[in-house]
Amino acid sequence: MNLSKFKVIYKKKIDIDDFPTDYSGGFKSKEAAEKRMHKNIEKTSILQDKLYAHDKYALLIIFQAMDAAGKDGAIKHVMSGLNPQGCQVFSFKQPSAEELDHDYLWRINKSLPERGRIGIFNRSHYEEVLVVKVHDYIKYAKLPEPLINKNIWDNRYRQIRDFERYLYENGVITVKFFLHVSKAEQKKRFLKRLEDPAKNWKFSASDLKERAHWSEYKAAYEECLMNTSTKFAPWYVIPADKKWFARLAISEIIAQTLARLKPFYPKLNEEQLKNLAVYKEKLLSEK
Repeated sequence: MNLSKFKVIYKKKIDIDDFPTDYSGGFKSKEAAEKRMHKNIEKTSILQDKLYAHDKYALLIIFQAMDAAGKDGAIKHVMSGLNPQGCQVFSFKQPSAEELDHDYLWRINKSLPERGRIGIFNRSHYEEVLVVKVHDYIKYAKLPEPLINKNIWDNRYRQIRDFERYLYENGVITVKFFLHVSKAEQKKRFLKRLEDPAKNWKFSASDLKERAHWSEYKAAYEECLMNTSTKFAPWYVIPADKKWFARLAISEIIAQTLARLKPFYPKLNEEQLKNLAVYKEKLLSEK
C-alpha cells in the first residue's frame, strides 16, 4: 500500500477536499481488507512485545477527527491484538478547572506513554488549535492579555512542533491520524445513531452544533495539519467513509512505524547465559 499519499507535507498548503474520503486502495471487498488488517495486527502484536522488552522507545498514536468519523471503532479494532499491559488509552475532553490553571500541554505530559509502551490519544493537545480556534475559546484561557494576539495560533503551532520534536529526541515516536469523513457520510452516521436504539446514547445535541461549523473546522484542520506535520511527527489523512479501509490503513502505518524502530529482545551476556543453565539445573533437581 502506498502510504505516502496519505501523508501531509510540512508547510505545503493543502485543501482537505483534495484528499478523498471514500478511497479503498484497490481492495475489492471488505473481507480482503480485514484479512490484511488482521495480518498487520499480528505483526504489531509481535513488535509490541519486542518494544516492551527493549524498553527504549515509546509510541504515541494520536487520533483527531470530526464527530462520527470512527475514532473509537478504529482504536477498538486496530488495537485489538495488543497486550493491555503495554498499552495506555486517554480521551481528552473539555479541560477541568485544574487543567486550565496550567499550560495546555500539562495534561498531555501527564499522559505520555512510558518507555516500552504504546500510548493512544483519542483527541489531544490539537484541540487547542481546533475547537479552541473555531469557537474563540482562547479568550477564556488564563493567559496574560499581551500573549493573546494575532500570533497566538502560529505560536501554538511552533510550540507543538517543538514539543513533538522534544519527544522524538527522547525516544517517544509520534504518529498522528486525521480520520477524514465526508459531510454526507457524517449525516448518514448521525441518522443511524438517531434511528438505532443501540446507538442513541452516542448522539448529542452538540454534534449538530459542531456540524454547523463544518467549514470553519475544515479551515482549522488545514492550517493545523500543514503547520504541524513534520518528519518526526507526521500527520496522515485517512479516508474514513469506509471504516474497514480506514482501519486497514491505520494498521499498516502503525505496523510500519514500529518495524522501523527495530525493537529487539535484550540479549544476555555469557555470564547470564551460564546462570540460566544453573537455574534450570536447580529447578530440575527439585523433589
